[in-house]
Amino acid sequence: MGEWFGVLIAIVSSSLGGTAAAVTRYLVGSADPLTLAILRWGIGFVCVAPVALALRVRWPTRADWPGVALLGFAFYGLFFIFYNLAIGYTTAARASLALSTLPLQTMIVAALLGIERLSWRKTTGVLIAVIGVCAALASGLAGAPQGAWRGELIMVGAVLCMSFYNVLSRPFIQRSSALGFLAVGMGSGALALVVAGLLTGRVAVLASFGQAQWLAGLYLGVAGGALAFILWVLALQRASPTRVANTMTVNPIAAALLAQQLVGEPLTLDLLLGLVAVFAGIWIATAEGAKAAPRAT
Repeated sequence: MGEWFGVLIAIVSSSLGGTAAAVTRYLVGSADPLTLAILRWGIGFVCVAPVALALRVRWPTRADWPGVALLGFAFYGLFFIFYNLAIGYTTAARASLALSTLPLQTMIVAALLGIERLSWRKTTGVLIAVIGVCAALASGLAGAPQGAWRGELIMVGAVLCMSFYNVLSRPFIQRSSALGFLAVGMGSGALALVVAGLLTGRVAVLASFGQAQWLAGLYLGVAGGALAFILWVLALQRASPTRVANTMTVNPIAAALLAQQLVGEPLTLDLLLGLVAVFAGIWIATAEGAKAAPRAT
C-alpha cells in the first residue's frame, strides 16, 4: 500500500509539472531561462519555508546540510535552467516527452550506485514507456518547430541531474523529513539563482511583466514549484526512485492539454500513441509484486 500510495502522489506531482511546462512555454517569450527559474523557485521557496517552519519539521542534520544543499543547487538551479532553455526550442508536449526518459536514467543511476535492485518486470515497463516516448518524438519531428531536436536533446541531458537527485535524496529524507529536506534544497537552489540573476541583471526582466505574465508566474511558483515538489519528495519517501520517476511519463498529457489552450500547440496522433505505450509501461513497472520490490537504503 505504501508503494502504491507513493506512486499515486507522484502521478499528481507529475501532472502539475506538466501544466508547469505549458506555462513555461507561455512565458518563454517574455523571459530568459534564468529569470524563469528564479521566478519558479523564488516563489516556491517563499511558499514552502513558512509551512516547514509552522509544522516544525525535522531539518537535515548539520552533517547532511552540504549534501542537501548540493543536491538542491544541481536540481533547482542547474536542471531547471536547462529545462527552461529546452522548452524555448520545442513544444511543451515534446519537451515533456523528452523529460519522460527520467525513469530509464533513474533506473540506470540507481543500479550503478547500488541503491536499487533491477527486475525484469520493472526494466520491461520502463523500456516500453521510453520506447513510446522515442517513437512519438521521431514520428512527429516533421511537424515540430525548426530545431526542436536541440531542445529535446538538452532536456534528455538535463534529466541526468534529476536522476541523481531522485536516487541520492531518499537517505537524506529518511534522516530528516520530506518537507525539511525540500525546504533546505529548494532554498539553496533559489539563493544561487537569485545571486546569479542579480549579478547578470536578469531579475530586472520581471519589471516588464504584465498582469497575465505575473498570474502565470504565480501559478508556476505555487503549483508547479511548491506543491508539485512537496508531493514529489513525499512520493520519494514512500516509493522507490524508479517507480516515482516512472510517473514522469504522465507529464506530457497535462503539458499537451494545457499548451493547446495557452499557445495553440496541436495534440497530435503520434503523441497520443506514444502515451498509450507510456501508460502500459507505468502499469507493468508498478504492478510488480511485493516480493520483487526493490531494495532501498
